[in-house]
Amino acid sequence: MDDDTPALPRQRFGMRFVVLARRWRRALDAQLAALGLTDAGWPPLMYLAEAGGGLTQRELAERIGIDGSSLVRLLDQHARAGWIERRDDPQDRRTWRLFLTRDGRAVVRRIQAVLDRVEGRMLAGLDDAQLQALLDGFDRIGEGIEAMEAGE
Repeated sequence: MDDDTPALPRQRFGMRFVVLARRWRRALDAQLAALGLTDAGWPPLMYLAEAGGGLTQRELAERIGIDGSSLVRLLDQHARAGWIERRDDPQDRRTWRLFLTRDGRAVVRRIQAVLDRVEGRMLAGLDDAQLQALLDGFDRIGEGIEAMEAGE
């Protein structure tokens, strides 16, 4: 591509997506810091809340997209804060199941309030149909990534 040729949407997408994701995260993190949460600290709580609890550490790490050893440190911090508890898996004694505590559920409600407020402002220019189209696109991108990782 020479300097006079405009970039095609597929050529612009990756960089725009990366930059936007970083900006999105920074905007959220600035607000969530008031709750004492880091950019890595709040997603595990939200995924546990969404799942209703009972996820294994491996399942949670896969949903978040981080390494299991990184997640263990976060879970230890959250357990010390009284936000999560680990329970034995009745089907497999080598496995822990993760659950939010009452305090953890309260923190999730505060996180959700921040997300609603901040994301509401960021998404104000999009209607529900546009948002659904973006979410559908994210799903297809995720499927493409999974296929690539599987070697297809």
